[in-house]
Amino acid sequence: MSHLKAIQTWLSQNNYDLAYISNFKTVEYLSGFGSDPIERTLALLVFPDHEPFLFAPALEVEAAKASGWPFPVYGYLDHENPYALIKNHILATGITPQKWALEKGNLTLDRFENLRQQFPQASFNGNLTPVIEQERLFKNEDELKLLREAGKWADFAFEVGFKALSTQATEQDVVAEIEYALKKKGILHMSFDTIIQSGANAADPHGAPKADLIRPNELTLFDLGTVYQGYVSDASRTVAFGTIDDKLKEIYQVCLEAQLKAQDAVKPGITAAELDKIARDVIEKAGYGQYFIHRLGHGMGQSDHEFPSIMEGNNMELQPGMCFSIEPGIYIPGYAGVRIEDCVCVTANGSEAFTHSSKELLTLPLK
Repeated sequence: MSHLKAIQTWLSQNNYDLAYISNFKTVEYLSGFGSDPIERTLALLVFPDHEPFLFAPALEVEAAKASGWPFPVYGYLDHENPYALIKNHILATGITPQKWALEKGNLTLDRFENLRQQFPQASFNGNLTPVIEQERLFKNEDELKLLREAGKWADFAFEVGFKALSTQATEQDVVAEIEYALKKKGILHMSFDTIIQSGANAADPHGAPKADLIRPNELTLFDLGTVYQGYVSDASRTVAFGTIDDKLKEIYQVCLEAQLKAQDAVKPGITAAELDKIARDVIEKAGYGQYFIHRLGHGMGQSDHEFPSIMEGNNMELQPGMCFSIEPGIYIPGYAGVRIEDCVCVTANGSEAFTHSSKELLTLPLK
């Protein structure tokens, strides 16, 4: 509950009466209760000097109580107005909040207007989003243990996926093999939709796996991650399936050099922009700069995309406990795509990677 205490302290120091937390991932981070309410309302109400409470759909109330959350949990039925009920529960504390802080990076305009209708005299100027980002930026040792475990299962997924490559299998078949093997091990959720792309399909960085057969003598890109007790992994590997030509080998080696140089450069004090430039300079020098079309990396923890962005223009100095991806890519339309990625945590002297599958070019035999 230390993260929750940090929010309460911030509210007190900034003279806010209430924090309304609407992002279900933030709710999980602060309460330990994880659930995506889809279109329903899930919220955490935090006060500077009063016990917080969870507000959830009625069908989630018992699960919230069983999650280890020690404070009240209130629910609502689908036909009820959740915001009117939230108002009643707030007023029952004896507090009539005038100064609210919201997750402005998450709360929709429609839901904000519903809240404002219940408290028309209140001000909603406080922005919790950067506060939450800063709190989630640094992972403690308990969180790092979970990230390491999630990384271990990503390495297992690569092993399964590499073995599943076949000229008789489609990209979607390989995804199914990976996720079935993980489920048999008790890993029920991926941190994002698994990406398997063969040949020219990999030139689309976020393309979905297709019903196309794995192409012989081409590169195949894997991008995947698992969820372990609420924390995620995210990693990419690209392998040769059969014999590939020298051009594909060159592209791979350039991307690998960029990834390794950037990962080796991680240490306290380097900026996100400097790290991005290290990788980008390698790719640009080799003549492929126009094909590296995204930032070098992104934060990760309970979500696969968190604050901060490792990119040009971000002069944030990296510090111990920050976790993020390092994933340069080269994407040549109609020809091939390569991405190599590990997520790392900044340590006192460098960094620790969460995934350990070899990044040297792996050539798998045709079958």
